[in-house]
Amino acid sequence: MTGRIITARHGRPDLSRDVTITAREYGEWWARYDESGLHPDERPPESLIALARGAKTVLSSTLPRAIETAAKATGGAREVPADPIYVEAPLPAPPLPDFLKLKPGLWGVVSRAFWILGYAPAGVEHNRETWARVDEIAARLDALSQKGDVLLCAHGYLNWMIDRRLLREGWKRTEREGGNHYWSWRIYEPAGDKRAVGAEVAAE
Repeated sequence: MTGRIITARHGRPDLSRDVTITAREYGEWWARYDESGLHPDERPPESLIALARGAKTVLSSTLPRAIETAAKATGGAREVPADPIYVEAPLPAPPLPDFLKLKPGLWGVVSRAFWILGYAPAGVEHNRETWARVDEIAARLDALSQKGDVLLCAHGYLNWMIDRRLLREGWKRTEREGGNHYWSWRIYEPAGDKRAVGAEVAAE
C-alpha cells in the first residue's frame, strides 16, 4: 500500500534576524543563512521525531540547516541522503537602492515578490525553472512512497511549492503542525485511485 509523503521545514538557524540592512547587505546575509546550521538550542518536536521513526525513507536538502534537522529528527540513527534538488527556492536580493533598510524577514518578503514576478539575476534559478524542479521532486516523492512513508526535511517556500504540486496530483493534505514556522510539517495521503495503484505495485 502506498505510504504517506511528509514534508518538514528545518529548525531555527544560528543567525540573528535582529539587524537592519540594505538590499545588497541582505544578499550577503542570505548567503550566511545558507551556510549556517541550527542554533544550538534547537530541538525537534516529538511529533516530528515520531514521524521520522516511522518513515521508510528520510531525505534532506544539502544545506546545513536541513541536514542537521534530519539528523536531529532521526536522532542520528540512520543515514539520510542529501540532494541539492531539495534546496530552497532562490531568494535573490532585489535591485533596490541602499537608502532603504529593512530587517531580513521583510527583505525576504520583498525578495520573494521580485522573484515570483520574474526577477532572476544571471546564475539564479528562474521561477519557472524552480517549478520544473518541484515537478521532479513530487515525482520522486511519489515513487518513494510506494515503499512506505517518506519524510523530506527541506525549506519553507519550497515545501509550499511541493504542497501545490502534490495537491494537483491528487494527494490529500491530512495533517499539519506549526503552520510554516521552523520545525513545521505536513502529511499527505494518496487519494483512492492513487492508493489502489500503490497496492498493485507492492503486489508485483
